[in-house]
Amino acid sequence: MDTRQLAAFCAVVERRSFSQAAERLGVTQTAVSLQVRALEKRLGTQLLDRSGRRVEPTEAGLRLYRGAQRLLALEDQLVAEVGREAGDELTGTFEIGASTGPGGIVLSQLLCEFGALHPELRVTLWVFDTQTIVERVASRELELGVVGAARRHRGVAFEPFFRDPVVLVCPPRHPFAGKTISVDELREDNLIAMQEGAGVRQLLEDELRASGKRLRDLGVRFELGLQESVLSAVRGGYGITFISRRSVEGDLAAGTLAEARVEGLELERDVFLVRATGRAETNAARAFLDFARTRL
Repeated sequence: MDTRQLAAFCAVVERRSFSQAAERLGVTQTAVSLQVRALEKRLGTQLLDRSGRRVEPTEAGLRLYRGAQRLLALEDQLVAEVGREAGDELTGTFEIGASTGPGGIVLSQLLCEFGALHPELRVTLWVFDTQTIVERVASRELELGVVGAARRHRGVAFEPFFRDPVVLVCPPRHPFAGKTISVDELREDNLIAMQEGAGVRQLLEDELRASGKRLRDLGVRFELGLQESVLSAVRGGYGITFISRRSVEGDLAAGTLAEARVEGLELERDVFLVRATGRAETNAARAFLDFARTRL
């Protein structure tokens, strides 16, 4: 069976769209449609229901999808095994995703160092919120993900990668700078939160809930997306925020931001590696993880 046809079919099922499947695969929508129609013709049955706003698999399509996932995973494994036998030189493309905390500073520097060691390898880093990274790894758009929270998802597996402290930061002349404050004192200033789906926000909400409080009780006035947005606001003197310490080490050392402690909140998280369940590890992924673990 032509695995290109199966890959096109699986992409349509996962994205519920021919155009989005084509974008993910890097081909035209016409090419995806022809691959799927050829597969339906070969099997003698309709695999996709195209009558609604979204493309949905038929009963036969669902059965094929489950088997095709196993077959494509086996193909990945075979390619990886053959590649290991072919030698150590890394070529092609390595795509990895990360949420904004790990991706903004830590992972980007590691990838540049790793790429310098393998000049024939093209490295791509995609940065989104945690939930989006998990979904893209599950749908095999990304080979690996690095995220700040382990969100339940049946299509992926998580494993701890490194530890990451989360701190409260403020402008250097702020009354909280260098001090220890109570949780209730956070209400006295503009607490800036990241959007829902961000790992740092989930960690903060979980810790507050354990102490009988909620984030909304702290008078959050601004929800400003992800890491760079909240940092820009704090640097501009518009409030305070909780953020990955690794991402602001440069600001703290330069004195452009200051750190404060909050009584009862010991915020430290595991940053997780996320992989698609059953997907074989490529040479590039294995080499990068071996390299990263010596640096973290």
